[in-house]
Amino acid sequence: MSGLIDGDDDVEGVHILNKTSLTNATSDVKGAFTISAKVNDTIIFTAIQYKTLFRVVTDSDIALKSLQVKLEVFVNELDEVYLDRSLSGNLTDDVLTSTAKPKINFYDVGIPGYKGKQKTQSERRLFEAATGGGIIPLNPIINAITGRTKRLKAQIQLENDDALLARLKDDLSIDFFKTHPLEEKHHVEFFYFVQEDPDFRSKCSKNNLDAFAFFKKKLEQYKLNLSEKE
Repeated sequence: MSGLIDGDDDVEGVHILNKTSLTNATSDVKGAFTISAKVNDTIIFTAIQYKTLFRVVTDSDIALKSLQVKLEVFVNELDEVYLDRSLSGNLTDDVLTSTAKPKINFYDVGIPGYKGKQKTQSERRLFEAATGGGIIPLNPIINAITGRTKRLKAQIQLENDDALLARLKDDLSIDFFKTHPLEEKHHVEFFYFVQEDPDFRSKCSKNNLDAFAFFKKKLEQYKLNLSEKE
């Protein structure tokens, strides 16, 4: 299947992975690419300058033999900073003479407040979908019937798995591939192969030693799959 990537930044070198069949491709300077796919395959588009996009192949995509996607630029926004006085360059002096004051919070005024982990956007949406007021709360009932609650739970699980995989890649990838060589072009595909395993979270979330052993086991399976495809 041929495809075309549209984006507001450079579209060359975008990594395209068929998570279902474990095939991959890379876009050219015009954003064009070719990858094998069938109905209901999940295609993942990743690049440093863009947000990761998950796309499920539909019947119409197969009929057209074409897959066109629009990638959203990843923007890391920073708060604006205004300087209303000149600084001396001496950090100690500047801190001592600063007139800035911390924001007032519930500790300062003596009222109870939430002290737990801040919820992600998906977790907040799930909380809203599963709660409601009144004698008979309608939100949980409606969202359960429409499947929204189930979709939000799946989204949270995917985000948690992505965060876990990102941490493990940072912690283990260098040492792992030193002792268990694999061509660099297969690294991204291998990590998605690991994440796809139903036991990924239970085997890798406790400590890095267990995760390292799990990676080793999955690498044997991955190399076997590669040899069969070749």
